Amino acid sequence: MSTHQQLAGFIWSVADLLRGDYKQSEYGKVILPLTVLRRLDCVIEPTREAVWERDKSTNLTNKDQLLRLAAKLPFYNTSRQSFATIGADAANVAKNLRDYINGFSPNAREILDKYDFDTQIARLHGAKLLYPVVQKFADIDLHLNKVDNHQMGYVFEELIRRFSEISNETAGEHFTPREVIKLMVNLLIAPDAERLTEPGHVINILDPACGTGGMLSAAEDHITSLNPHATVALFGQELNGESYAICRSDMMLKGQDPGNIYFGNSFSDDGHEGKTFDYLLANPPFGVEWKKVKDEVEAEAELGHAGRFGAGLPRINDGSFLFLQHMLSKMRPVDKGGSRLAIVFNGSPLFTGAAESGESNIRRWILENDLLEGIVALPDQLFYNTGISTYFWILSNRKAPALHRKVILLDARAQWVKMRKSLGDKRKMISDDQIATITSLYADALKAAADPSHPGHANVKIFATTDFGYRRITVERPLKLRFEITEDTLAALAEAKPLQKYEQLDALLVALKPLLGTSWATKKAAKTGLHAAVAEAGLAWPAAAVEKGLWSAVSVSDPDGEVQLVKGEVVPDPDLRDYENVPLDQDVEEYFAREVIPHVPDAWIDHTKTKVGYEIPLTRHFYVYTPPRPLAEIDAELRELESQIQVLLSEVTQ
Repeated sequence: MSTHQQLAGFIWSVADLLRGDYKQSEYGKVILPLTVLRRLDCVIEPTREAVWERDKSTNLTNKDQLLRLAAKLPFYNTSRQSFATIGADAANVAKNLRDYINGFSPNAREILDKYDFDTQIARLHGAKLLYPVVQKFADIDLHLNKVDNHQMGYVFEELIRRFSEISNETAGEHFTPREVIKLMVNLLIAPDAERLTEPGHVINILDPACGTGGMLSAAEDHITSLNPHATVALFGQELNGESYAICRSDMMLKGQDPGNIYFGNSFSDDGHEGKTFDYLLANPPFGVEWKKVKDEVEAEAELGHAGRFGAGLPRINDGSFLFLQHMLSKMRPVDKGGSRLAIVFNGSPLFTGAAESGESNIRRWILENDLLEGIVALPDQLFYNTGISTYFWILSNRKAPALHRKVILLDARAQWVKMRKSLGDKRKMISDDQIATITSLYADALKAAADPSHPGHANVKIFATTDFGYRRITVERPLKLRFEITEDTLAALAEAKPLQKYEQLDALLVALKPLLGTSWATKKAAKTGLHAAVAEAGLAWPAAAVEKGLWSAVSVSDPDGEVQLVKGEVVPDPDLRDYENVPLDQDVEEYFAREVIPHVPDAWIDHTKTKVGYEIPLTRHFYVYTPPRPLAEIDAELRELESQIQVLLSEVTQ
């Protein structure tokens, strides 16, 4: 068993003490903050006395920077308490633990506040559990020489996974599968492997939906594996208080600046306003609603591209494209090195939204500005909280010249192995070999874009950005009518709203009864017949507003009927209206003449209604037709099944 699994298992044993007084879903409220506290306690131990001395000898009001220097860490503790002293005084354990927490630097104390740990101190103390729990944690050795920062990150990850499983929470809200992160970071970083080995390179990375920080940590690990001397600065933002606290704890313990992790909603409260980054990556919640921040988002959208949402606004119940636009606004300008970006989406952003809808306009803006480098289709059942299919979008404002105005589509849906044990909805995983395969396929696609003679792969296709655009044309056909009086006609007249204003309606219905069964091929003939019936009954012909309802009631759509005209213009039949999506690289009139006119010769295009749309039908491009099995084979199988059923039934009835 790995070190982090052993540690997580040992920490998990604290749950045995909590059982009965705490629900399973509440274990994390105690174990996670105490794990952070114990880790901090171990990390500050070598410089604890130096901090005390500096604190005692300095009379300045603001000692923060001096005490950080004394601690040789981005945090410190001025209290004379420690887990050793707290665990040695059973009578004062609550008081001493609170003193200890209050002695931490503001940046560490703010993390513990997000855990709302003081509430748990009171609860544990009341249940007479605080002392044994603190003693249990005092026995865990989390010193840096025993557990490095990398291993500590795994400990947090393992604990979060376990808590999510037992509490029926959606693990996906806190935790992205590690192999998914590894693949995502591979694809994000792969084209820059040589660039990242340059000496003295400082690399800034942002995750605006960072959760517990797993993606940020994985990106840092990958970059430092390529260049151990690289300086990597991690930035994030998170809305969930507990996830935020875990992420900041992890960053602080790794020596990252925890102040780079911001608490709040990325849509309405940009925690990194004005900053740009080398790399950006995120796994935002799928289909997240943005109704709560609607006013703030719409106000910024009105700023156009001076704000973050200038490309358009998606539907209120799916903020995926808001996350993406937020990230695109954080890209470095090309003249300052540019940026690369990776984000996890479900299928919706690929095609949801008709032409000139918010989603379509956002796709159009991304493609017309040549920001989309590639999309990778992943296997389904890969995430803990959903079994749906997911996709990596890779974007960059410094695409390789060979990829200008091109997009890579990679189908990796078959790259998975079955998990030995399902975790929530996660039944599949991507193995290390498959990660290597997908990474290699993407790298080959980059080469193929540069060299048409490079051998391709059936699961990789390269398209022009315009291939995803289309004109949505409105195809109209003439309204053709005949006119008749039937029982249905009279019923429609009686119910027609415009005719309710006609004071002589009942008399009109009586006057028209003798015409039951009468039909006219033209409106002119119908008008003559109806006028005669109305006049004979001594009634006034209805006014124009009412007359409209009359004609609506007596008219019947008929493909052989009279074409209707208004002021010499042919009236379109709304029931026969149709739409065609014409690829941008095709001439509309030629397409219409070829695809529409042979089937409906009387059709025409209403050019005033033409719209431009963009969609990315990835699965359609990789669809492989599977012919149905021969009927004889199916019949034979059905006969075999029938025989088996008969045998089973005979055994039951004996």
